[in-house]
Amino acid sequence: MDVVMARATLDDEGRAGELARGAVDRRLAACAHIDPAFTAVYRWQGAVQSEREWRISYKTTRDRLPRLAEWVAANHGYDVPEWIVLPVEGGSEAYLAWVVAQTAEA
Repeated sequence: MDVVMARATLDDEGRAGELARGAVDRRLAACAHIDPAFTAVYRWQGAVQSEREWRISYKTTRDRLPRLAEWVAANHGYDVPEWIVLPVEGGSEAYLAWVVAQTAEA
């Protein structure tokens, strides 16, 4: 089972919830976790910035990943949204099978 975790960050907790729920509603992800707020420090347009952000971790399959990436990019709002994909190297067979089943197109 080719399961991956994709991550994005946003500076609005409500919007993070919308993106998490929207992806699950569309079966683009089996689930999405929203981490508590943290401080992001980064360089943007020549200056060091500091913002409060929330990280969304999507659990999905490699097959659904392109559609999820496209949907998040279209609905995110940042000029350059964080989008990082991590392979899942192992785990509970029952959980991985659940991710596959929940992301299958209806």
